[in-house]
Amino acid sequence: MVAISADSTCDLSKDLLEQYNIAIAPLYILKEEQAFRDGVDFHPQDIFDHVERTGKLLKTSAVSVQDYIELFSRLRENAEAVVHINLSSEFSACYQNACLAAREVSEVYVVDSRNLSTGSGLVVLAAADLAAQGVPAAQIKEEMDRLTTRVEASFVVERLDYLYKGGRCSALAALGANLLHLKPCIEVRSGKMGVGKKYRGSFDKALREYVTDRLRDRKDIDLHRVFVTHCSCKPETVAMVRKIVLEHCPEAQILETCAGCTISNHCGPNTLGVLFLRKS
Repeated sequence: MVAISADSTCDLSKDLLEQYNIAIAPLYILKEEQAFRDGVDFHPQDIFDHVERTGKLLKTSAVSVQDYIELFSRLRENAEAVVHINLSSEFSACYQNACLAAREVSEVYVVDSRNLSTGSGLVVLAAADLAAQGVPAAQIKEEMDRLTTRVEASFVVERLDYLYKGGRCSALAALGANLLHLKPCIEVRSGKMGVGKKYRGSFDKALREYVTDRLRDRKDIDLHRVFVTHCSCKPETVAMVRKIVLEHCPEAQILETCAGCTISNHCGPNTLGVLFLRKS
């Protein structure tokens, strides 16, 4: 048996983690010289409450080499090998630390997802599918390294203050966007985050245009799993997005998840993305 593990940043729901038997390595949220485990001791609402109270963002920290060694060693007690999927190496030291840990534990294969959130989660679930079929770990890693180029991940952000506080946009850009009621689309390209199209108007209006732009007349989408991943969005907003996804892709198997602390800390509440794999 091959065990599959991932960083907490994959943003897969508890039900999916249990269904596919995926082990999680939590990143850390740093607050007042204390370190809290992402998704275990600390959750997105804790971040939002802190920002509202103090006006300041919290910091995140990578999974340590020792944490990875302990996780891989535990998994190897009952598995012939481990395949671990990391947050993009462009965003964090997690991938580097996991590779260092893999030198200390035999038969551990580390995959750089080149993505974040359920962009990584798509790779994790694909790896779990292969593991369930009895595919060897080395082959799973090879296939996942190829699969990462087919992930299409993006989010629309309602508030720019989190991006500004995190140093990802200037005060002038944030002010101009707010005055024009712009909602930027954040895209992951080649393992890095960049700004795509900027939508104008209300958040719901921006999402309607965004989903249509992403899915309209597309024949290259793998409809087996299409994630709708969000930070603290209203249920009616999420329902609207699901409806639009199905209008464009009636056969899509939609998986809804809530983004974890990493996306929440960078993008803030009212962030939503549609994430999927391309067929090739």
